[in-house]
Amino acid sequence: MNADVAALFEETPRNTAAELTTRQDHLSKISLSMSGVLAALAVEASVVTQPVSAAPLMWYDQPSKPTISEALPIGNGRLGALVAGGLDHDRMPLCEDSVWSGGPFDYDNPAIRNVIPLARQMLFDGKIAEAQQFIQKNYTCLWGPEIAEHFGNFQTLGYLDLKFQGDRPPAQEYRRELDLARGVVSISYARGNINFTRQTFASHPDQVVVVLLTADAPGQISVDVSLGRPDAPEQNAVASTGEKLTAPVDCRADANGNVLMTGQLFNNRQQNGMKIAAMCRVLNQGGKREVNGDGVRVVDADSVLLVIAGATDYRGADPVATITKHIDAASEKSFDALLATHVADFASLFDRVSLTIGDANPDVPTDQRLHQLAQGQSDPDLAALYAQFGRYLMISSSRPGDLAANLQGMWAETIRTPWHGDYHTNINVQMNYWPAEPGNLAECVEPLIDLIERMVEPGTRTVQTCYGLRGWTVHTIHNVWGYTAPGYNPAWGAFPLAGPWICQHLWEHYAFSGNEEFLRRAWPIMRGSGEFLLDWLVVEPLTGKLVSGPTNSPENTFKLPDGTPASYTMGPAMDQEIAWDLLSNLQQAARVLKIEDEFTRRVDAAKSALKWPGIAKDGRLMEWPLEDVTERDPKHRHVSHLFGLHPGSQFNRLTTPAYLDACRKSLEVRGDDGTGWSLAWKTNFWARLRDGDRAEKLIRQLLRPAGGTTLNMSRGGGTYPNLFCAHPPMQIDGNFGGAAGIFEMLVQSHLQRNDAWVIDVLPALPTAWPSGRVTGLRVRGGAEVDIAWSNGKLDAVRVRATRDGTWSIEHAGRERRLSLTAGQAATLHADLTTAETFPLPK
Repeated sequence: MNADVAALFEETPRNTAAELTTRQDHLSKISLSMSGVLAALAVEASVVTQPVSAAPLMWYDQPSKPTISEALPIGNGRLGALVAGGLDHDRMPLCEDSVWSGGPFDYDNPAIRNVIPLARQMLFDGKIAEAQQFIQKNYTCLWGPEIAEHFGNFQTLGYLDLKFQGDRPPAQEYRRELDLARGVVSISYARGNINFTRQTFASHPDQVVVVLLTADAPGQISVDVSLGRPDAPEQNAVASTGEKLTAPVDCRADANGNVLMTGQLFNNRQQNGMKIAAMCRVLNQGGKREVNGDGVRVVDADSVLLVIAGATDYRGADPVATITKHIDAASEKSFDALLATHVADFASLFDRVSLTIGDANPDVPTDQRLHQLAQGQSDPDLAALYAQFGRYLMISSSRPGDLAANLQGMWAETIRTPWHGDYHTNINVQMNYWPAEPGNLAECVEPLIDLIERMVEPGTRTVQTCYGLRGWTVHTIHNVWGYTAPGYNPAWGAFPLAGPWICQHLWEHYAFSGNEEFLRRAWPIMRGSGEFLLDWLVVEPLTGKLVSGPTNSPENTFKLPDGTPASYTMGPAMDQEIAWDLLSNLQQAARVLKIEDEFTRRVDAAKSALKWPGIAKDGRLMEWPLEDVTERDPKHRHVSHLFGLHPGSQFNRLTTPAYLDACRKSLEVRGDDGTGWSLAWKTNFWARLRDGDRAEKLIRQLLRPAGGTTLNMSRGGGTYPNLFCAHPPMQIDGNFGGAAGIFEMLVQSHLQRNDAWVIDVLPALPTAWPSGRVTGLRVRGGAEVDIAWSNGKLDAVRVRATRDGTWSIEHAGRERRLSLTAGQAATLHADLTTAETFPLPK
C-alpha cells in the first residue's frame, strides 16, 4: 500500500478518531491527488487476499537533536541532509559528498625502499623487537602527523535553519517518520486546533533537497529561513601565531527568495582549498516574503516550499553556477511532480528486495524498540528493518557518478569528523559495500569501482617510489585527493595489501552479474594489483614458501615472551589470505577472459607456493606465524586473521573443514563484544560457520542502544536512535556490515561445486526467526532468489536467472542442480523437488 494511503488508516494510542481524520486528511491532500488515492486503493483491493507486511518505516514521537546520532538521514547519493524535526527551531545539517578540506600532496617516502629489505632480514632472523623499533621509526609516509593539514577532512556543507515565528500552544501528537521505501521524511504535529506537516526528501533526478511546510488552515506558516556553517576551528589548521583558523562563509539573501552561502575551505593552513556553495529558494503560497538580514522571512503563508542545492568545485564546475542550474530547473516543477519523480526513482531500487521476519511491529517508536530488544523482548522484525535500512543508506549515499560512501556514508554535521571521515581501506570501505551486491543494488557499487580506478595512478607512484616495484596499491587510509602512501604511524598505516583486498570487489561485481564486459574493464586494475603482489611476496627461508611483509595484522598487536609489545611479522594470516584471494580471483578472471600469458603463469606459480596460515596448539587460527606470542588484547575489535572465512572463501565447508574449526575456536576466544562494525563482521563470520543462533546474538548485540558518542576503540558498539551504527562514535560500516550479515544468514553463494555456483538456502537460520520471507536477493552467477520459511523450516525457494547459468541449490544436506536460461525461473519445495508455485505471503 502507498505509505500516504496507509497513513489514512493508521492508528496510534495517542490519537483520537477525530484527530486522525483531520490531520491525515490533510496529509493526503498535500501528497496525493484524489486519482492517486483511488488508484492506490484499487491496487490494495486487488491484493486483499494476499496480505503483505507493513512498509518499512522508522518513526519517533519527538524531535531529535540535529546530530548524526539522532537525526534522520536523507540523500540522493551526492547531496543529503539530517532531519531533526525541531518545533520552534529546526536545524537541518546539509551534506555533499565532496566537501573536503586539504588537497593533493606528495606523501610517498623513497627511503622506504631501503627499509623493507632490512626489516625483512631482521624478522627472518627472529630479531622481532629490533625490527619493531626500526619499522616504527622508518616505515612511514614522507611527513608525520602534520600530513592532516594536506590530507584534509570530510566535512558538513553547512546547515539550513528554520525558525518558526508566533506564539503557539505546546505541540501534540508529534510524529517524525522515515519511509525507507520512498526515501521521504514526514513530520506531523498539532498546535491547538491547527495541524502542521513537513515533508523532506533528497531527489536524485532533480539534484535538490526539497522541504514542504504546510498547515490545514490558511495563513499559519511564518518562518525565518537562513543558511550557515559551524564556526568550530578547522582541524589542524593553525596559524603561525598559534591561533586556530576557521573557514568563514558568506551568506546573503535576495528579494526573489534566494538564500546563498559561499565559502572556501583550508588546505595546509591557507584558505585556498575547495570552494563550496549552498542555496535555498523559498517559494511561499500566500502570505508575504521579505529579505531578513542574510536570510528570508515568510509571514502568514498557507504553505512554503524550500528547494535546496549544494555543490563544490571538486568536479571542476563553478559551484554557484551548478546549484543555480539545479534550483532553477526544480523550481519550475510543482511539489507533487518533484515528489513523484523522486519516489519513482528511489523505489525502483529499494523495491527490488522485500524482507519480512516474524510479525511487523509498527506501533512502537523505533528508539523504544531498541530498548525493548535490549531488555529481552522478541522483535525479529527489527532485524529486517535494520537490513532494509542498510539498503536505504546505500541508495542514499552511493549512486553512479557520485563519490563512494566513506566512514560516515555522506553525512556530517561537523567540520571535524572522526578519522577525517575518510576511506579506511583495512576493513571499513570494503565493509560499506558488502550488502550492495546481494542486496540487489549493483549500480550503487559503481562509485566504489570509480574510487578503485582513481587509486591506480597515485597508487602506481606510491609503489614505484616507496618500494621500487611494479603495479599499484593503497595502504590504510585514502581520501578524495588520491592519498595511497603508508600512514604516518606504521602500527596502523603499514598495510600494503589494502589494494589487493579492495580489488576483491571488482571480482565480486562480475561474479554476481556475469558481465564479461565489466570484467574486461576490471582486468587491468586487478592485474596491476597482482603485479604489485607478485613483486612484493618473498620466499621465507625456513619454509621456502611465499610470504608478505613486513606488515601488521590490522590493527592488533602481540606480546613477545618477555612481554615486549610488537605488531610486525612476515606472513601474518590476513596478508596471506588476501594474497590467496587476489591470486584466486585473477585465475578465475583469466579463465573467463581466456587470457594465458607470462603474468597468469606467475599467478599460478605464486598461488601454489603461497604459505597458508597455521593452526596453533590450542586449535585457533594463528594470527601471526609465531608460536610463542599472545595477543595484547585477546578481545580485540579487529578479527583480521579470519579474512579467509569472510569476506574471503579460502576457509569453507567443502575444501577446508579443519580451518573452519580453527576459525570457530578463534571466534570463541575473541568473544561477542566489540565496536559496532566489529559486531557486524562477527555476524558474517558466524553466518559462514552456519551458526544462526550465534549470528542472531551478534545482531542483537549490534542493535543494543549505544551508550554515547565518545570514542571507544574496543567495546561499546551498538545502535543510535536513528539506527546509525555506533563504533562509537558513528561509523556507517557497521550498518552495511550488519545488513550483509543478515543476508548471509538467509542465503550464501560464495562457493562453487563442479563449476556451478552453490546457492546455500537458509544456511544460518536462527531459532528466533521461525517465519519469514525474502524476495529479490542476488546470488553469484547472475540470479535472484526468493525464500519463504515457517516454523523454522524452509517452505520454498525460487531462483530466477538473469543470465544463462547453472547453480547447485543446497539445503539441509540435499542438493539440486539447476540449469536456467536468462529470464527463466524455477521453484523448489523444501526437499528441493519441483514446485508449481511460490507460496504467497501469510
